[in-house]
Amino acid sequence: MSKIVERVVAQQLREYLAINDLLPRNQSAYRRHHSTETAMLRVISDVLSEANEQRVTLLALLDMTAAFDCVDHSLLLMRLQWKFGLEKTALEWMTSFLTGRTQQVAYIGQLSPILPVLYGVPQGSVLGQLIFVLYTTELYDVVTKHRVTLHQYADDCQVYASTPVPDVQLAIDRLSRCMADVSDRLDGSRLRLNPGKTEVLWLGSKFCIDRVTVRDIPVLSVSIRVSDSARILGVVVNNQLSMADHVSSECRSVYYHL
Repeated sequence: MSKIVERVVAQQLREYLAINDLLPRNQSAYRRHHSTETAMLRVISDVLSEANEQRVTLLALLDMTAAFDCVDHSLLLMRLQWKFGLEKTALEWMTSFLTGRTQQVAYIGQLSPILPVLYGVPQGSVLGQLIFVLYTTELYDVVTKHRVTLHQYADDCQVYASTPVPDVQLAIDRLSRCMADVSDRLDGSRLRLNPGKTEVLWLGSKFCIDRVTVRDIPVLSVSIRVSDSARILGVVVNNQLSMADHVSSECRSVYYHL
């Protein structure tokens, strides 16, 4: 029964967000006519457009540690009220949905004490991922200040900046400052950016990529080695934007099942 109620609420909430244009344009999760496919198409389209202008794109794939489990309920409810305009019955329902939950662990016949759940969206819920999207929309304000593009699907974030080859160091500095501000904002939301699992790629034409000599990108306190390819929302993308690596990956999977 709770799933049915959640679906009704999710439908009403999505309609409200769409009518009032409250979701960021580059957020493709849990909204009508958007999917991982549209997210990938947007990122690749932007990169190809820049490649046509003989520019290269520095792309960072951000990794947030246990993002869905770290959502602060009080912060979330505050943002739903002040940023998205939920009030009265709607806000009271959302408060009831998030708060008052408990958890207990069973292991080898033993039960842990019952503890209140103060953080995280409910596991397996219909609404959980949608309200996580609302919780993180402020990242777009941070990224825009640095003239960097962010495209997001739930907790999958692609941040990228394009530049002519002679100015690659300027793009690196811009992206590094952006990542530092994003990390600070996530810290304020009780989320954590994991630089060790963040991947970075140079994307563009073979002619331009061969002229880029910088192979290590500073991200927060670590230096990340530039990858030749990475998996973005299920698609393997290489630095020259060919589908060769993705086709090879799919063939390996098919042969395994055969």
